[in-house]
Amino acid sequence: MIITCPNCNKQFKIDNSMIPDEGRDLQCGSCNHVWFYTIEEQNNIILKLDQEIERDEIKITPKKKKQQIEENEQQLEKIKSEIKNELKEKILEKQKNKTTSKNTANKGSKFFSYLIVFIISFIALIILLDTLKTPLINLFPALEIILFNLFETLQDIKLFIIDLI
Repeated sequence: MIITCPNCNKQFKIDNSMIPDEGRDLQCGSCNHVWFYTIEEQNNIILKLDQEIERDEIKITPKKKKQQIEENEQQLEKIKSEIKNELKEKILEKQKNKTTSKNTANKGSKFFSYLIVFIISFIALIILLDTLKTPLINLFPALEIILFNLFETLQDIKLFIIDLI
């Protein structure tokens, strides 16, 4: 049987043979409260299979059942519609947040995309100039000093970046 402590409402499972018919003192293992407990038999009557339990609370006419079912269905429909409305509102808020975050993310990502394209293009130009250095100097003799200064500047930038790391 299950016994509940009257002080802290903790429930304990106790063997029926441990409590005599006249009752006994029990102590709660959780709060150490001591009380006198007697076995109370609520249903002394043994029902046969063909007997029915009759209570006023249980009796419901078919009309009342139909009314209760209709009321329950109406309540369910109201709850469903409220849930759908809340979901729609949340979806709209998420879409608004996504569009604003996409706009700010696009601006930042566009800048970095342009920066990367510029750096790659600049490196490709330097490689092209280095490859065609001799023919360009033959055509434009003054270009030799400019290219030499450019390569020296790039070498200095490279050393500066290595020092930073």
